[in-house]
Amino acid sequence: MDIAYIPSPSTGVIHLGPIPLRGYAFCIIIGVFVAVWLGNKRWIARGGKPGTVADIAVWAVPFGLVGGRLYHVITDYQLYFGEGRNWVDAFKIWEGGLGIWGAIALGAVGAWIGCRLRGIPLPAWADALAPGIALAQACGRWGNWFNQELYGRATDLPWAVEISAGPNRDAGTYHPTFLYESLWCIGVAVLVIWADRRFKLGHGRAFALYVAAYCVGRGWIEYMRVDEAHHILGLRLNVWTSIVVFVLAVVYLVLSAKLRPGREEVVEPDRPADAKDADPKDAKAAKAAKADEPKDAEAGAAAAEPEEAPKADLSKAEPAGAEAPGAEKH
Repeated sequence: MDIAYIPSPSTGVIHLGPIPLRGYAFCIIIGVFVAVWLGNKRWIARGGKPGTVADIAVWAVPFGLVGGRLYHVITDYQLYFGEGRNWVDAFKIWEGGLGIWGAIALGAVGAWIGCRLRGIPLPAWADALAPGIALAQACGRWGNWFNQELYGRATDLPWAVEISAGPNRDAGTYHPTFLYESLWCIGVAVLVIWADRRFKLGHGRAFALYVAAYCVGRGWIEYMRVDEAHHILGLRLNVWTSIVVFVLAVVYLVLSAKLRPGREEVVEPDRPADAKDADPKDAKAAKAAKADEPKDAEAGAAAAEPEEAPKADLSKAEPAGAEAPGAEKH
């Protein structure tokens, strides 16, 4: 008999009248807000403007959600297109199923579009977002707890998660891999923040460090899971993905440090459109001051010129050799 374990919610959705409030969706939304909040603080600290991170996130988040769902559906196609399955379920994102690899890959495409529109470098924006993305994953993993999914092997450890009987699952206590990954992601965020402050990472290296560190944790956590997955040479597909992505991230770190050392001095240049955001009163005052400049300049020039001595009236001057009145004649 287990005397200690983590209980699972009896349901992953609460109905507020006709509106369903799903725990999985809430975890994803909270994660997005955390990532944007922390990313904005880091972006401003790097010299960027407030609001830029959120503006680009408007592009990155939808692309990331689509990419995450596509990766999940493609790699677990048997869940939606196998015998007795309903392909419409592939669109039911609220029931769970987002692949981080697809989310990051397609999310980067959306971020690239947003960065191009704002005229800023994608690597600098990614560096600012890196620890926030890790924290977003830490929040999002709790959505698996609400859905009672993606747990590990059976265990009687005090922190085991209780899983109730349901479709494709047996009741029991299992390793809470969602919790392991959530804690690992928090550690990754702390590591990236520390390394960025210590080594002044730039040109995408903070993001590459996040990717490499996450892959290390995802590799061993994935190895513990017991849900259905494709295997290659005895290893789960996501383990191989972690290995490949880890190698690519490390290679980028090394090459980037050699080719582009240091950090970007300017991450967000001023734009002409920024002048529209100025206070109208300030703009009016500046315009009036500019209009007065010529007058002030003329007055200053006049004051600087020396006063000319009054000219004599030559028409009233006596001719040369003229005698003064009262002078005696000889």
